[in-house]
Amino acid sequence: MASTYLSLHYHVVFSTKHREPLIHETILPRLHEYIGGIIRGLGGFPQEVGGVADHVHLMFGLKATATLSDFMRELKKASSVWMQEAGGGGVSGFAWQESYAGFTISATARTAVARYIRNQEEHHRKRSFREELIAMLVKAEVKYDEKYLD
Repeated sequence: MASTYLSLHYHVVFSTKHREPLIHETILPRLHEYIGGIIRGLGGFPQEVGGVADHVHLMFGLKATATLSDFMRELKKASSVWMQEAGGGGVSGFAWQESYAGFTISATARTAVARYIRNQEEHHRKRSFREELIAMLVKAEVKYDEKYLD
C-alpha cells in the first residue's frame, strides 16, 4: 500500500469549572463557532460542536500525529481565554474543568452522534449533565469512580 488511510473521529465532552452555567445562550453559538476554528487551527477536522450553559460536546477528526491529550489541552486553553476576553463576553474567571470524556466513533456512527450533539438543549430538559455522562461511560464500558464525576 502506497499511502496511509485513517478514520480517527472522536466525541469529547467537558464542562465548565464546577459545572457553573457560565455559557449564556447569547454567546453559545459564537463559542461553538470559535471552538470549530480552534479545532481547524490545531490541524483537526471539526464535524459538530454543541452544548448548553455548563458543558460542550465536540465531534472531530484528528490526524495520526495528533495526541488527544495535547489537542484538548490547547483547545481548552484557547477557548477559556476567548471566554474571558471580549470575544466571549468577558466572563471573568471562566475556566473549564481539567478533565474530559473522550470516545472514539466509527464512521457509521458519526451521523447519529452529530444529531445527538445538535439536540443538546432539548436533551437536557430531561437529563442532567451528570446523568448524561454516566450513561455515556456505561454505554462505552468505561470504568469510573463516582467521586470524580462532580
